[in-house]
Amino acid sequence: MRTKRAIFRAFLRAAHSLSAKTLLAPHKATLLLGPALGILAVTLAALLPALPASAAGPDYRTHLAGVTPFADPRQRVSAAHPPWSAIGRVQTELGARCTGFLISPVLVETAAHCLWLAKPAHFVQPGSVHFLRAYSGNTFMAHARVVRFIVPPGYTPDKESQSAGLDHATLVLDHPVARPDEVFPVSTKPEEIHPDMPVVLGGYEQNMPDVITADLHCHLTGLTHDGGGNLLFSHDCTGTHGSSGAPLLTQDSSGWHVLGVQVLASTAHAGGQAVPLLNNPGGTSADQP
Repeated sequence: MRTKRAIFRAFLRAAHSLSAKTLLAPHKATLLLGPALGILAVTLAALLPALPASAAGPDYRTHLAGVTPFADPRQRVSAAHPPWSAIGRVQTELGARCTGFLISPVLVETAAHCLWLAKPAHFVQPGSVHFLRAYSGNTFMAHARVVRFIVPPGYTPDKESQSAGLDHATLVLDHPVARPDEVFPVSTKPEEIHPDMPVVLGGYEQNMPDVITADLHCHLTGLTHDGGGNLLFSHDCTGTHGSSGAPLLTQDSSGWHVLGVQVLASTAHAGGQAVPLLNNPGGTSADQP
C-alpha cells in the first residue's frame, strides 16, 4: 500500500507534465446538467469517438447515467445538517438547475457547463443565476443572487472532452449566506490524496431534484486527464444528471473537506470524474480558483 500511495502522489505532483493517458481504463462519460438544459454527451480524451453534442441521454425511467442498473445506493440526506447544509441549488432564470457548494460565506463552486447556453454560445448573465443554500422542497436556509462568476480561461464548453478538467466556476454572491465555520475548507493537499480514499457525493439529481441524495460509501479510484492534459479525479460514486457542481467530499478527524467538483458521469454504470479543488501552492492544474 505504501508503494501504491507513493506512485499515486508522484503522479499527482507531476500531473501538469504528463500526457492524456490514464491510470485507469478510459470510459464514456456524460455531462451532468439538470433536465432543464437536457443532456450533453461527451467522451473523455481522444480515446473514444466523441458523441454528438446534442445527443439525448437514456430515459431516466429505465436508466440513469452514473447509476448502475438495479444497484442504486443513493439515499436522501438532510439539508439542515452538515455537511449537506453547505450545499445548495444553483439555478438560472432560464430554468437550468445544478448543484453548488460554499467555499466561503460569499463564494460558491459549481460546474462551469451549468452556466453555458449552447444555442447563443455564451455564458449566462451573472445576475440571472441564483443560489439557494440547503434547498429542500420549497424551503431553503438562504438565497443570494450572483454578481459575477469566474471560469478558468482554458475551459471550452463546446469542447468538453478537451477541457473537462477546467469545468468549474466560482460564483460571487451579493451577500454572505453562511458563517465561515459553515463552509467547506479547500484544505486538502495533493500529497494527502491516495487511491481508495473514502469519499461521498451528494447533490440535486434528476430523479429527485428537490432534495439532496447522496452516495455515502464510495472511493477515489484514480487520476485521469482530459484531451487537453487537464487533471481529473476518477471515483466510483453514484451520481446522475443534476449532480454537476456537487462536492466530492472526504472526512477526517478535523471534519469535512472538499476534494473536487463533480462534472462527468459514466454513461453505463456508477462512477464519474471531478475537477480537483486542492490547496496546492505549487501551481498545477489542481489549483484552488
